Amino acid sequence: MISERVYRVAILGCRGRGTAAARAYYQHPRSKVVGLCDLLPERLGQLGDELGVLPRYDDYVKMIEQEAPDIVAIPTGTEFHYPLVMGALEHGVNIDVEKPLCQTLDEADRVIDKAQGKGVCIAVHHQGRTGGAMRAMKAAIEDGHIGEPRFLLGSGKGYYAGYGLMNIGTHMVNNMIGLAGHVRSVAAMALTAGRCVTPEDVIPAANGMGWIVGEHLTATLTFDGNVTGALLQHRMPKVDSTAYCLEVYGTEGRLFWRSSGAWYLPVPHEVPADDEAAWQRLDDIVPEHYDTSGAAAEADYSFAEEYVNALDEGRDHLSSGAEGRHVMEVLMAIFEAGAYRRQVDLPQADRRHPLMVWREAAGLGVPAEMPRPYHEWLEAEDRRLGV
Repeated sequence: MISERVYRVAILGCRGRGTAAARAYYQHPRSKVVGLCDLLPERLGQLGDELGVLPRYDDYVKMIEQEAPDIVAIPTGTEFHYPLVMGALEHGVNIDVEKPLCQTLDEADRVIDKAQGKGVCIAVHHQGRTGGAMRAMKAAIEDGHIGEPRFLLGSGKGYYAGYGLMNIGTHMVNNMIGLAGHVRSVAAMALTAGRCVTPEDVIPAANGMGWIVGEHLTATLTFDGNVTGALLQHRMPKVDSTAYCLEVYGTEGRLFWRSSGAWYLPVPHEVPADDEAAWQRLDDIVPEHYDTSGAAAEADYSFAEEYVNALDEGRDHLSSGAEGRHVMEVLMAIFEAGAYRRQVDLPQADRRHPLMVWREAAGLGVPAEMPRPYHEWLEAEDRRLGV
């Protein structure tokens, strides 16, 4: 029997990602945006007027108590995730939290434990994994189009690497584990100003994403099932969204993904002069009721669709809290491997932030504060490096 339940959704944070989430839940036929919360009245007014949502709050606890949502979306800055998620969980609601889940593994552990104790779900908003192009990639692998997957290669957008890892890298890692399974070990090389990083290079990331290191990062990952991969996060002269892509090499073919689509090559190695080896576009797999004329982005809409289905079926979201925590294990392992220049096995026994442990061992305290906006932050880092 097909469920007709409509899930009540409250949005905590009405900036860019909050607007994207709100539009997706508003457009989906089986979810209803019942309340908005933000500290800035102009944000509340703009999004509330767009969606016709009248209940507007500057206190999320009052919003939850008065609107009784099934899902609370928390698309805020990373440094606010832990306190807001833990506070919302007190009310026994399901959570949709922006990526990454938290700043540290010990925070992520406490979030997962609390959600399990309350009997509710956590979904981390890695919308790419549920988007139509990535679903097409997954289906092509399961259908045997490329034989057995052997190697994955993912790259970022050209941000300063440590920041890019916590920002867009969290999406890429989640996509990679969605295709190849969990990561069992990590090795990495981390460079800043053309040299191996030192504890003095550990700095607070832009936009509240925690402690980072590395202007350039190259990581190798060992997945379940005889699959390996590489993740590239390198600072480039400019940020370029088209550089954000993922390639999967199989025994009989290859797949290529970027946010705009997915492609299939029917041979393991491309031969440019061979017309038969041309890349073929895969059809996106999207919910049949997704309306392209609406304001919701397809990937965010598909994320909402997955959440509705998961709650109907009493299961976790594909991008669950547990998966989001595993993504964080990979990110922290990359930092640790790059700092100590050694292989790191997962899951880690020590759940503290490895870079702060590294600094403490070197007799260093907490790094100095830096600007929050990325471009101002980057200018400050260049001054530190004498650029």
